[in-house]
Amino acid sequence: MRRVRTAVVGHVEWVEFVRLPHWPAAGEIIHATDLWSEPAGGGAVVARQLALLAGRCELFTAFGEDDAGRSAVRRLAELGVDVHVQHPWRSTTRRAWTQIDDRGERTIIVLGDKLLPRGSLPLEDYDLVFFISGDAAALRAARRARYLAATLREQGTLHEAGVPIDLLIGSANDPGEQYDGSLDAGLVVITDGPNGGTANGEPFAAVEPRGPVVDTYGAGDSFAAALAFALARGDALAHALDLAARAGAAVLTGRGPYTSQLAFGQ
Repeated sequence: MRRVRTAVVGHVEWVEFVRLPHWPAAGEIIHATDLWSEPAGGGAVVARQLALLAGRCELFTAFGEDDAGRSAVRRLAELGVDVHVQHPWRSTTRRAWTQIDDRGERTIIVLGDKLLPRGSLPLEDYDLVFFISGDAAALRAARRARYLAATLREQGTLHEAGVPIDLLIGSANDPGEQYDGSLDAGLVVITDGPNGGTANGEPFAAVEPRGPVVDTYGAGDSFAAALAFALARGDALAHALDLAARAGAAVLTGRGPYTSQLAFGQ
């Protein structure tokens, strides 16, 4: 099978994860049961999932010149992601805190501006570029790839760039990802968690996870990455949706976004 050369354009945050027995009420003191740190956010999770499926993925992103940014680059390299970093002037790497309750549901708090890759990027020779975030020039550069996927999180930029998008993905459960049909997109996929979702209005089913739900963080981004990968390599839509659903379900059974992501051949 022909190798698919992949890249992601998007933001990364340094995230502190904490597991709680339940979400605390006002004034309550509770004891956490687990604590760890990772670079995460849409850009990182999609890039790592693509690296597992394609064998390699490059990430075009931005970090502050600080400890969090340097730690993120090192960790992403350990995860098999080749990182190309812009350092915006006087910027600070965005941080986030994610609380995970006993149902595996996550609540996220962010601090700092989202650092976006900007300007024309060298993306001419890629089979797949997944645009998570960036400015309009970065998105226009991403369109030079053979296949372009994007999320609905940055609809303002998608409208500003005015380029056709092969795959557009959003969540029915995220108020910031509601879609009115106004973009030039070949395939629009709207996910709905355990209810599956729709692809150009046609329903598809979710896949039951192979074990208990441990953590929902990263499931949607892993679904999106796997779907884009399968379509870019030429899979039929039904097969691509099945791979994507299995990738999303796999993440649910592991701690954090990376411990149980689907690898090639699984």
